[in-house]
Amino acid sequence: MGNRTDKAAELHNKGYNCAQAVACSFCDEFGIDEAAMFRLTEGMGLGMGCMEGTCGAVNGAVTILGLLNSSANLEKPDSKGQTYKLSKELVETFKNKNKSIVCKDLKGVETGEVLRSCPGCIEDAVIILEKILEEHR
Repeated sequence: MGNRTDKAAELHNKGYNCAQAVACSFCDEFGIDEAAMFRLTEGMGLGMGCMEGTCGAVNGAVTILGLLNSSANLEKPDSKGQTYKLSKELVETFKNKNKSIVCKDLKGVETGEVLRSCPGCIEDAVIILEKILEEHR
């Protein structure tokens, strides 16, 4: 594991949810205040909706992709198409590795088969995100 995966694991062990752990581990790289990112991603943990939605680690990673790619052109938003492509790449890679991006499926809530633990999801999201960042800078 690299520095980012270690940092994300440390944050998760400290009590950050999966989205917060992933997104906050990249705050230094993007010059974003960690407390602000923590607050912005708080509702994305536990699969948004008590395990019914997208894995928090994936949500946190997609949040960082917006920081990477958005032009922040408020008058004429012009970068979302490319951001959607990057997000799709991340989601598809994560899903191919773990068979799902839905929290309750990853945790085996209905099937009893755990596809990936929260720490594993965090690690995967960070690794996939780092690869995309490296390729698209």
